Amino acid sequence: MSIQEIVNLLIEAGIEKNEANAEVKLLLEHFCDFKPVDIIFGKKLDTSKLSIVRDKVIERIKTNMPVQYIMGFGYFMGDKFIVNKNVLIPRDETEILVNKAIEKALITNSKKILDIGTGSGCIACSIAKAIDGFILGVDISNEALNVAFQNSKRLFLDKRVEFRQSDLFSKIEPNEKFDIIVSNPPYIPPQEKISIQKEVLHEPELALFTQDDKGLEFYEKIINDAPKFLNKNGYILFELGFGQSKDVENILLNKGFKNIEIEKDLANIDRVIIAQI
Repeated sequence: MSIQEIVNLLIEAGIEKNEANAEVKLLLEHFCDFKPVDIIFGKKLDTSKLSIVRDKVIERIKTNMPVQYIMGFGYFMGDKFIVNKNVLIPRDETEILVNKAIEKALITNSKKILDIGTGSGCIACSIAKAIDGFILGVDISNEALNVAFQNSKRLFLDKRVEFRQSDLFSKIEPNEKFDIIVSNPPYIPPQEKISIQKEVLHEPELALFTQDDKGLEFYEKIINDAPKFLNKNGYILFELGFGQSKDVENILLNKGFKNIEIEKDLANIDRVIIAQI
């Protein structure tokens, strides 16, 4: 079996061609240490290594398991992060959130940042790499926090990134203040569960779905308490779900936030909202 035949298995299973090629590339690099440049130079893979990749592809097709969970890691901001069923898979759209948080932190010389719903820790760790400051990541899931801690240690950031079990602000002390609060909260309404990609359903529901029909539950909860934990002129940044920017903007304005900015993703969708207290 050739590499192209393995790619074709994914395409025949309904996976878009570019995505199928990307997934097989990841599997080849991870399980066989075989990179695109090796193809250019005519390097051949032996049958046993190709069989490993084929078996992983067949597992992927049978279970709809995301390829990142099969490998045990995903890429984010150029780094490799451990992922498993307890955390969301890092996505390109979230890099927009991180880049804007880093931009604000550098402009304002921010030293303390809170990441709410830290999951794998990819947001907290990526910000910590780029600024001279301290990041606290909180999550309600201890299983997710175990993954986040592993990632901070792998990236040698465990001295500047701390993780804490907390349901939003529940374990944040009243005297703890932050220059920036950043969050990629659950924002998918429950009624969308029936139409969502099967691969996404392998990810933790706690990190995906809200209980309200507009997906605004966690924006409202975080925005309501955020002013108590932000320093003067501090910033709050959220990743947004499709069609949520106006609602979240109104919640921010009603709570006294100002200087609201909205950043679009490559699909021209409102993806990140930024506001100042």
